Amino acid sequence: MRVVPIPETTAVFLVPEMRKLSFFIRSLAAVAAVPTLVALTACSTLPTALVKVHQIDVVQGNVVTREQAEALRPGQPKALVRDILGSPLVASVFHADRWDYVFSFSRQGQPAQQRRFTVFFKDGALERFDGADLPSEAEFVASLDRRPPTGPAPSLQATEEQLKALPAAPAAAPVTPPAEPARRTFPPLESTGAPR
Repeated sequence: MRVVPIPETTAVFLVPEMRKLSFFIRSLAAVAAVPTLVALTACSTLPTALVKVHQIDVVQGNVVTREQAEALRPGQPKALVRDILGSPLVASVFHADRWDYVFSFSRQGQPAQQRRFTVFFKDGALERFDGADLPSEAEFVASLDRRPPTGPAPSLQATEEQLKALPAAPAAAPVTPPAEPARRTFPPLESTGAPR
């Protein structure tokens, strides 16, 4: 079957040629889709050593240190315990005489830290507390530090030779007191005794 040309048209295709063209376009789309699908699935299976995604540090709860726990004494009122330990993370309505201090810290590439410290009250006064493996303040700060240990701290005192090698300080210019600012007078905001 032949297509009859329409007047004032520039292109005339035969039907068999149109079939060949559509087959060519469909096969080209299929060939382009295969590498795209392979690339998309490869992104999900890449080893994590090649692609590192930054994860933020997550700190939740209250830190209770060994020094804070040592400051607690049975018989202390709730207000004093709150001053020493801070507000509890969990204060249950059903357990009004129990405060739970929960702390968790997670950082990429390090094991997660989790601690729990529980304080029990009786008649509004501290009865007992429970918590194990509490770090000291220095140990806790050291566990948060990302930098690797660098060795001993440098000496912060200069030798006599180092002091002599320093350039001499410039002579200080004499200090002159600042000039007194000029006094300004302003007219009164309202005139007194003038008729209105």
